[in-house]
Amino acid sequence: MTNITVTDVRCEKGDAAFLIDDGKTSILYDTGFGFTGYKVAENIKAVLKDRKLDYIFLTHSHYDHALGSAYILRHYPEAKVVAGKYAVGIFERDGAKKTMKRLDAKFAEACGVKDYEFLGDELKVDIAVDDGDVIKVGDVEFEVINLPGHTRCCIGFYCKKKRLFLSNETLGVYDGGKTIVPSYLVSYEDTIKSIERIEKLDIKYILAPHYGILNEEQTMYFLTNMKRASEESASEILEFIKQGKSDDEITTMIKEKFWNGYIKEIYPEDAVNLNTSIMIELIRKQYK
Repeated sequence: MTNITVTDVRCEKGDAAFLIDDGKTSILYDTGFGFTGYKVAENIKAVLKDRKLDYIFLTHSHYDHALGSAYILRHYPEAKVVAGKYAVGIFERDGAKKTMKRLDAKFAEACGVKDYEFLGDELKVDIAVDDGDVIKVGDVEFEVINLPGHTRCCIGFYCKKKRLFLSNETLGVYDGGKTIVPSYLVSYEDTIKSIERIEKLDIKYILAPHYGILNEEQTMYFLTNMKRASEESASEILEFIKQGKSDDEITTMIKEKFWNGYIKEIYPEDAVNLNTSIMIELIRKQYK
């Protein structure tokens, strides 16, 4: 992309944090886990040097995407956090913060980190956005697109000028090859509607939260197959339910299909088990 660089500033597999920079204005796209937040800030510093971080764009409120923002703001307090209006309410809930703390600590321990400061009470949103809002960043503009399905607060950011789309997990988790893992956790129907909205856009490049920038070929594959991936998984789950298979059996079969290679590296087993169980229940309720 002309005049824009995207740098992977993650420090653990499963993190979600990429720095978008045109040399004048910088955006951190998602921020990763809490326990990696300070290290992500150091990685940003290595790129920006003495320049400031201007914006933090959050795709949704899940701990592996948003919690790191509290830590990064300790290093870059002037950065403006942009997130969906629905996410604002989630960050204010004590129950949500307790869940973030528990999940973050669990993965931190798996990575060998047992003692760190939890900054969930410092989560904040400076610019709460809704569908159709436009954020001007330096010389370019990003349109906000509400994309519920993975969560209710999921949003994407579309730069028409650069034909660049900052994606989220409602569209699926992509491994950069041939695997797109569906991830509809609050609504299958909304997921399909969200995907259909993105199919209509003029997109040349996609920045995927757990992968990075997709080249033109990868972008085309993702755009062409993201809807099929969600539809096929829903059909398979429904067929398994009709066959009388247990949730554990269905989860095992879904994992055999998707939980391999790069996906296995970034998707903790307890998370894939939980998310698959939620998807099974969504399909069961929808077609009851």
